[in-house]
Amino acid sequence: MDKDRIAGSAKQSKGSIKIAVGNALGDAKMVADGENDKVTGKLQNAIGGVKDAVRESLEK
Repeated sequence: MDKDRIAGSAKQSKGSIKIAVGNALGDAKMVADGENDKVTGKLQNAIGGVKDAVRESLEK
């Protein structure tokens, strides 16, 4: 598993927490930051998946 996948998943979790806290506090900026973190995490996770796929295809 590529380190980008792990970091991406962590960033998605962090974003979800920011969204929940932002909604609870009524902080629109925190919600927006959380949504940004989630999107960035998904992208980073996808990049890690591509790296894994390339690595596996080269090993065969």
